[in-house]
Amino acid sequence: MNDKFNSNGEIFHTILGALREGVNVVDSKGIIIYSNKSSADYVKANMEEMVGQHITKYYQKAALLEVLETQRPVYDKKIIHDEGRVFIVNGIPLFINGIFSGGVATFRDITEIERLSKRLESLELELAQSKMHDVFETIIGNDGSLKDAVNKAKRSIASLGGPRHCVIVGETGTGKTMIAKAMYSFAERMGVIKPGSPFIEVNCAQFTNSDIAAMEVFGTEKGSFTGAHEKPGLVEGADGGILFLDEAHALGTHQTMLLKVIESGLVRRIGGRKEREVDILIITASSKNLKEEFIPELYQRLAQYLIELPPLSARSLEEKEKLLEFFVNLYQASAKSRYGINLKIIFTETAKNILLKAKYERNIRQFRDVINVAIDAAAPLVSNIGNDIKDIKVLVDVEHLHFKMFEEEYSPEIKQDNSGQASTLDELIKDLNFKGLGPRKIASELKKKGIHLEYYQIAYRLKKYKMI
Repeated sequence: MNDKFNSNGEIFHTILGALREGVNVVDSKGIIIYSNKSSADYVKANMEEMVGQHITKYYQKAALLEVLETQRPVYDKKIIHDEGRVFIVNGIPLFINGIFSGGVATFRDITEIERLSKRLESLELELAQSKMHDVFETIIGNDGSLKDAVNKAKRSIASLGGPRHCVIVGETGTGKTMIAKAMYSFAERMGVIKPGSPFIEVNCAQFTNSDIAAMEVFGTEKGSFTGAHEKPGLVEGADGGILFLDEAHALGTHQTMLLKVIESGLVRRIGGRKEREVDILIITASSKNLKEEFIPELYQRLAQYLIELPPLSARSLEEKEKLLEFFVNLYQASAKSRYGINLKIIFTETAKNILLKAKYERNIRQFRDVINVAIDAAAPLVSNIGNDIKDIKVLVDVEHLHFKMFEEEYSPEIKQDNSGQASTLDELIKDLNFKGLGPRKIASELKKKGIHLEYYQIAYRLKKYKMI
């Protein structure tokens, strides 16, 4: 069996050929030496005809180009191809006997997932906004942790001297897009822009380099470079409305073009000579410090209003509870609209406390995902629900929490307990649990030793131990 495998590689080709992910292998010059069927199907070609061709013939924005240039791996790279398809790509350099020999890339199409995600975010905002006159009143924390941010956002739009460009800063998942969309709706209601004016959103970091980002933002003229065609940029598309540039630092050396748009209201496409007049309000956002990333002149013009969003960890327990309730309501509304099912979701106090006090590196977005997955685990599948069942009650408990998606805040380790039998807090909890004690009794025993932990924190640890 091994001899057969080594001699003809049938198993190797069978495995790669069966993958739904596309696979491309190139040599050090970018020439394709292998492509699987999924890759060939994506570009409507045959596997055999792709071999020997340069990767850019089929994938002009291939992440493998970066791998070949840097000889370093590229992980979870989001690439948007000309036809609007969105891919997640992973590429690694290929070394043979220590000599750089090319690269291997795998990718999958996430276009529909991206569209559904954006639609869900829009529906989330629309669902809340439909109930309120002042769009900012729908934002959880508008009178608390986000009070200063909301005030600046309003003034940026509705100051008597006219709307101002602004910068939104905050960690990933803190709600920068939500604030930008709220500003757009506020601008419509205040008459700053006409109803139905464009709101153009682009994440500049999704492109493989700053040149491609600039082509999308500012457009291109036919003949400006090999293969270039006349294409209006997003700046022109946003004329009369708002252009939201997320992760705007990715524009790199093309920042001066954005500065020109702001100062003169004119945009020139890449490679073009003609200047076109535009009237837009620019909102920029980034998870980085734009004061360090932008040229001073651009930062000064954009940061007239600096809107800072706090991480989820800095927000109050009351706000987190409201966010939890909001996401639960959205889940229930989705079940109703999709399947006509009246879903009642209840979290046990233990599960709720774990979720509210956990750490979320990607903030609200991760918090939402953890909540949704927990409800998924507790709720029955649609296929297991009878046609006559329309009312379902779901109880979400600790066992339904996907702990690998987040980390609970740990209390400091103790060096040694009074008996000298445990060197860490975790070992002490394990020992008490082994003796038959549950979370509440363990909490009481720890309190006697001067260690204060809530029972739900202990339940979290016990659950995690069983997963390891």
